[in-house]
Amino acid sequence: MNSVVVRKEQRAVDSRVVLGIVAVGVLLSSLDLFIVNVALPEIAADFTGSKISGLSWVLNAYAIVFAALLVPAGRLGDRSGNRRTFLIGLAVFIVGSALCAVSWDVGALVAFRVLQAVGGAMLIPASLGLVLAATPPERRAMAVRLWVAFGGLGAALGPVFGGLLVEIDWRWVFLVNVPIGLIALVIGLRLLPDPSGDGGSLPDGFGALMLVGSVATFILALVKGEDWGWSSARVIGGFAAAVCFAIAFVWSSRRHHSPVVDPALLKLPNFALMLANSLLFNIAFAGMLLSVVLWAQNVWGWSALQTGLAIAPGPLVVPFVAVLAGRVIATLGAGLVIALGGVLFAAGILWWTASITLQPNYAGGLLGGMLLTGLGVGLTMPTSFAAGTAGLPPQRFATGSAVLSMAKQIGLAVGVAILVAVLGTPIGPDATLTAFQHGWYVIAGAAVAAGVIGPAARLPRPAGAQAE
Repeated sequence: MNSVVVRKEQRAVDSRVVLGIVAVGVLLSSLDLFIVNVALPEIAADFTGSKISGLSWVLNAYAIVFAALLVPAGRLGDRSGNRRTFLIGLAVFIVGSALCAVSWDVGALVAFRVLQAVGGAMLIPASLGLVLAATPPERRAMAVRLWVAFGGLGAALGPVFGGLLVEIDWRWVFLVNVPIGLIALVIGLRLLPDPSGDGGSLPDGFGALMLVGSVATFILALVKGEDWGWSSARVIGGFAAAVCFAIAFVWSSRRHHSPVVDPALLKLPNFALMLANSLLFNIAFAGMLLSVVLWAQNVWGWSALQTGLAIAPGPLVVPFVAVLAGRVIATLGAGLVIALGGVLFAAGILWWTASITLQPNYAGGLLGGMLLTGLGVGLTMPTSFAAGTAGLPPQRFATGSAVLSMAKQIGLAVGVAILVAVLGTPIGPDATLTAFQHGWYVIAGAAVAAGVIGPAARLPRPAGAQAE
C-alpha cells in the first residue's frame, strides 16, 4: 500500500518539475511573438536608413515560420522523442536570441528571427507532449490549463516586458532570453523524462512540405494584405497558393502510410470542435491586444511602457483563473466554462465600446474591460486546449497539440488582419473613436462565436479523478 502511495507521489512531483521546466520555453517563445512590437521604433533608429517595409519582417518572419513549422515539428517529436526535440528546440531558440541581440542590420535580424522561430516551433508541441506523458490521466486537464496559461501570459505581457527592456536597449529584448533559456536547458538535460517516440517510419515529406507551404503563404497574404492591397495580385495569389498547397497536403496525407497529420485525429472527441474554438477565440484575442496597444499609444499618447503596464492586470489574472477553473468545470462541465469565457471576453470588449472616450480614463474606461477579457482568456483558452487534447493517444501528444497550436497562430494572424481592415485610416478624433468601436464589435462577435462552440465539448473524466 505504502509503495503505491510513494510511486503516485513521486509521479506527481515529476509532472510538476516537467511543467516548470517546459513552462520557461513556452513563456519565452510566446513572449517573442509580441515583445518585439514595442522595440521596432528603437530598432529603426539604431539601423539608420532602414525602411518600415523591411522592419515589418522582423515580426512577420517569426510569425510565418513559427506557425508553418509547428505541425511537422510536432510529428518529429512524436517519432523521435519529445525530450530530444524540446531540448534541441530550446537550444536553437537560445542561439537565435543571442544572434538577434548582436545583429548588425535588419537583414541579419530577420534571418536570426527565423532561427528563433524554428526553435520555438520545435519546443512548443514537444513541451506539451512531455507534460502529458509525465502527468497521470486524472491530472492532465489541470496540467494543460497551466501550460496554456503560461503561453497566454507571455503573449499578453510581451508589451510590458518590451517596454521595460527597451528603456535599457532594444537588444535586451532578445538578450534576456539567453540566461533564462540556458538555466532551463541545463535543468532539462538533468531532470526531464525521456518518453520514447513511436519510432515509426519517416513521416510524409511531401505532405509536410505542402502543409508548410499552405500555412506560410496563407499567413503571408494576411500579414501583408494591408501593405500590398487586399485585391492585389500578390495577396490573391498568396491565398490561391495556400489553397493549392492545402489540397496537395490532403491528397498526400490520404495516400501516405505515415501522414504528418493522421486524419483520425479529427475524429477524436472534441478535437475538431476545439480547433474551431481556438481559431475564433484567438481572432478575438489578437484583435483585442492590438486594439488596446493602438488606442493607448496612438490616441491617448501613452508610451510603450505605460501601455504595457495598463494591459498587465488582464493577463495577470489568467493563471489564477486557469487554476480555479477546475472547480467550475467540475460543476458546470468544460463546455459551459468555454462558453462562459467567450461571453465574459465579449463583455469586456463591449465595456470599451461604452466607456472609452478620447480623453484618457484608465480606471473608468480601460481597466474594467481588461479584467473581464482576462477572465475570459483564463476560462476559455486553457479549458479548450485541455478538451482538445483529452482524447489524444500518447503517441500523438505532440502532433495533436501542434495542430491546435497552429490553429491558434492562424487565428492570431487573422485577428490582426481583420482589425487593421476594419480600422482603416479614419480622419479626425471622432472618426477614430467610431472606427475602434466598430473593430471592438467585430472582436466581441468572434468571442461569442467561439463561446457558442463550447457547449458541444465534453471533457472526459478518468476513473479516480478528483475535482481540480
